[in-house]
Amino acid sequence: MARTTHELRKRRHARIRRRLSGTPDRPRVAVSRSNKHISAQIIDDVNGRTLAAASSVEAQLKGTSGGNIEGAKAVAGLLAQRAQDAKITKVVFDRGGVDYHGRVAAFADTLRAAGLEF
Repeated sequence: MARTTHELRKRRHARIRRRLSGTPDRPRVAVSRSNKHISAQIIDDVNGRTLAAASSVEAQLKGTSGGNIEGAKAVAGLLAQRAQDAKITKVVFDRGGVDYHGRVAAFADTLRAAGLEF
């Protein structure tokens, strides 16, 4: 029986999440993407709290597509600014079961360039 792309991504993400967890010292950056949008949250898994979040559907990013690399960079820049405001400097990166390629890689590179360590 063939598995759908969505099912395979969910399995990869579960496999990644077994090893990866956000702590108060190093919260997790969870990236989610669809064909049109990209969003991310900085999560402290120990306390179950979202410390910062950004998405391509926000009013601040109106006119920016989340479906391309430039949009991913814009969302990452906004998330990095919010992380700095929350005094977050070190994180672990959770790619959400998708390939570290294209928009996800551009997102990570922008976060690193903005000063987040992972």
